[in-house]
Amino acid sequence: MNYAYEIRRQAEVAPRAALPAVASAMWKAFGEGHLSEAETEALSGLIEARQADTGTHAPKPLGTPRRRSGSRPCTDASMARRRRWAASGRLPPGIAARFTLAEQAVLAVIAVEVAKRGDCRLAVGHIAAIAGVSETMVRNAIREARRHCLLTVEERRLARFRSDTNVVCIVSREWCAWLRLARSPERGAAPRQSGGGCRSPQGTNTPVPYPVNLEGGRRQKGCRQLTNGAGDKAASDIRELGRTG
Repeated sequence: MNYAYEIRRQAEVAPRAALPAVASAMWKAFGEGHLSEAETEALSGLIEARQADTGTHAPKPLGTPRRRSGSRPCTDASMARRRRWAASGRLPPGIAARFTLAEQAVLAVIAVEVAKRGDCRLAVGHIAAIAGVSETMVRNAIREARRHCLLTVEERRLARFRSDTNVVCIVSREWCAWLRLARSPERGAAPRQSGGGCRSPQGTNTPVPYPVNLEGGRRQKGCRQLTNGAGDKAASDIRELGRTG
């Protein structure tokens, strides 16, 4: 039995008075694991759209806060976070071109978490708060990335009505290579050398506490030359005497 198809058909043809029973059946099927989270969200939106038709349903009581839908940010700070994450360079240009600005922000948050820990285990609401988008946009971005075979999602069901956060892993080779390159920005840079590199150091004028007698040095050098000359002459005289003797 295709639960998603059957509940969708009932939601489309049932009278509005029977829509609460259809919604109850939908949530029961979701709790039993017959519907996925994406299918439940789509069916819930269909039922709410039918119930929101004017003229047949009871008006909402005053003071009930209006539920925000879509990915439109609530504040300027949310929009700023979204733009910063989208422009952080966590996605290769070829992959980023396939997604909207909000989807790029969501995938950038996931990429940072994967680069740190190997996978992303953040809750949908947590990712939405960081990226400045709605939870629906987070699910849409992950679903679109899965459709392009960029990442995988592992569901961790703990009990019948309770599940842990999903485990999101990046499987795109292009994306993984891009993240490895981003983690080592200085790998190909030339090492800095102390002491000015190849430039020869220039000397400084160092004050000397005593005068330097250059003439004396020259005279000493001349004396050494004379001494060496006298020694050579004496050695030649000794050799000459040896031959004559």
